[in-house]
This record gives sequence, C-alpha cells and structure tokens, in this order.
Amino acid sequence: MKSVVIYTDGSARRNPGNGGYGALLRYTAADGTMHEMRLSQGFRLTTNNRMELLGVIVALEALKEPCEVVVHTDSQYVCNAFTQGWIDKWQQRGWKKTKSEPVKNVDLWKRLLLALGQHRVSFEWVRGHAGVELNEECDRLATEAADSDELAVDVGYEGLDQAVMDL
Repeated sequence: MKSVVIYTDGSARRNPGNGGYGALLRYTAADGTMHEMRLSQGFRLTTNNRMELLGVIVALEALKEPCEVVVHTDSQYVCNAFTQGWIDKWQQRGWKKTKSEPVKNVDLWKRLLLALGQHRVSFEWVRGHAGVELNEECDRLATEAADSDELAVDVGYEGLDQAVMDL
C-alpha cells in the first residue's frame, strides 16, 4: 500500500461567499522519487466548512488505488469529526447533532465517507497560518481559487436542481 500525505485547506470570502479549496498530495515511489499533485477549485457561493470538506474529498477521490493516508487539515470541524467520533454519532442519530438539530453539509460528509472507503486514513490537525509550509501552500491555492473569475456552482449549498445546472 502506498503511503500518501495530504494537506488541505478551504477558504470563503465572506461566509457564505466566494470560496475555494486547495489540496496537495505527496508520496514517495519505491525508486525514491517524490510525486506531488495540487488540486484546487473555486465556487461562487459556499461556506468555509464546505470548502474544508471538499478539499479532503477531492484529494481522496484523486487516489487511484488503496493507500495509507495521513490527512493534515487546519479544520477542527473536519478533523474532530473523525478523531472525536462525531461522525459515528451523527450517523447513529440519522445525521442529527442532537435529537432535533440536523448536521450541516450532510451531502459532503456522505461523499467523504465514500471517498474514505478503500483507504486507511488518519487525520491530523495543524494550526492554520502558523508557518506550516504545506498548509500555507494549500491556503494559497484555496484563496486563489476563491478569487478567480472561473467559479463553479456549489449545488449542495445553493440548492439548485442539478438538471437545471446541466443545461
């Protein structure tokens, strides 16, 4: 199993507002060569938490085979969902934080669970804007994507019918 290190970050200008994610994947091949992939995309209306989630999702979906993965994120929202067992409790309660309060971003949490499927993944929290080089690079990717002129629609956030979006 390949060992992959992933760094991710999300950004939203105003919250909600224009947003973007950045992800950086690295692994070292058997011959010692380092391989790296950078991913980013911007959205016209979204939230910071959705972009934090999407960065992790897209990075995991980019893997072509089962891998041992360490995800580094500055999002306690994403990290704690797994390290503190929130995700298991939410699922047991039918995607509710309490008896009546629904979990936000269920569409992305479900997609993330699918993306985790074939991999062995651990999550590590890193302090944002604290000089962690690869986290800073992901922040740059995310903010550049949020500020770009080519912004996609976050259908899950905007609640637009996908059929209309495909026209």
